[in-house]
Amino acid sequence: MTTPMPAPPYAGPPGLRLRPPAALARATAVLLGLVVASDLFACSADLLQRDVAGDLADGGTGAGLIDRADRADTLFAAAGVAQGAALVATAVVALCWLWRIRVNAEVFDASRHRLRRGWTIGAWFCPVVNLWFPRRIVADSWDASAPWGVRSGHAPVNAWWTVWLADLFVGRFADRGYGRAETADELREAAGTMLFSDCLDIAAAALTFVVVTRLTRLQERKVLSGELPSYAIG
Repeated sequence: MTTPMPAPPYAGPPGLRLRPPAALARATAVLLGLVVASDLFACSADLLQRDVAGDLADGGTGAGLIDRADRADTLFAAAGVAQGAALVATAVVALCWLWRIRVNAEVFDASRHRLRRGWTIGAWFCPVVNLWFPRRIVADSWDASAPWGVRSGHAPVNAWWTVWLADLFVGRFADRGYGRAETADELREAAGTMLFSDCLDIAAAALTFVVVTRLTRLQERKVLSGELPSYAIG
C-alpha cells in the first residue's frame, strides 16, 4: 500500500547530475558472488575443524587424526585470507556504487535525506553511528528514488541491515572464542560458532544483492519515467 509523500521534491546543490549506477551494481553483484564462494569455502573449513576437534575431545589419537588436524588448520587459514580479500574488494566497489546512488537520489529529491552526503562513506567507519547511519542513508536513497508521490516500504533494507548487524556481532564473538580456545571442547564450540557466523555472512551477502539490485532498478525506472525535475537534465 502506498501513501502520498508529505512534501514535493526540491533540488539538491547546483552541479549535481545523474550518473548511471548499473555498471557498478553489476560489479558489486559479481563480487558478492565471490564473497559467497569464499564463505562456502570457510563453512567447509569450519566443519572439518569442528569434526577434528570433536574427535580430539572424544579421545581420538593417531597419525591420521594429526594429518586431518593439520589440514583443518591450513584450510581454516586459507579461508580467512579468501574471505578478507573478497570482503575488501567488495566493500570498495559497493561504496562506489552507494556514493553514486546517493548522489542520484539527491538529484531526484534532496528533501528525503537526513544526513549529509559525506556520511555515505564516513558512516561505515565511525564507531557507534556505524550501527544505524548506513541503513538510514540507504533508506533515504530508497525513498528519494521511489516514484513521485509514493512512499515505498523498507522491508528489503531492514532485512539486510538486521542480518548485517547480526553477522557483525556473531562474527566478532566467534573470532574471540576461536582465539581463546585452549581445549578440544572449546575449539569444537568455537568452530560451530564460526560456522554459524559464516552462514550469516552468506545471508547478508544475498540480502545485499537484493538491495543493490532493487535500488538500482528504482533509479533506472525513475530516469525512464519522465518525472525528472528540470534541474536534473542537461
